[in-house]
Amino acid sequence: MTGSKTNTMNRKEVLSAVQNLSPSQDFVWDGMDEDDRPATDKELRAGIELNPVQRGRPSGSEKTQIALRVDNSVLDAFRATGKGWQTRMNDALKEWLKEHAV
Repeated sequence: MTGSKTNTMNRKEVLSAVQNLSPSQDFVWDGMDEDDRPATDKELRAGIELNPVQRGRPSGSEKTQIALRVDNSVLDAFRATGKGWQTRMNDALKEWLKEHAV
């Protein structure tokens, strides 16, 4: 079976109709459920400002990504401390280096 039987349009007709929609027509809110209401541009910008995307290393970082094998118990203990566990692991290694100067 190909496609839905509730739509009389073929695939090519559906694609053409979707591609020809203007941005103001791509969603029509029925006004019933507030959870279904599309966000306004102002609301979208406010959400982005509250939760900026932060990926990758901060600029100017002196860190290098490596593959390191550690005991599962060590890894589990650091992960159990929550967000930022990798930074805490790095700090623990720095502290060890201070105490055991080479």
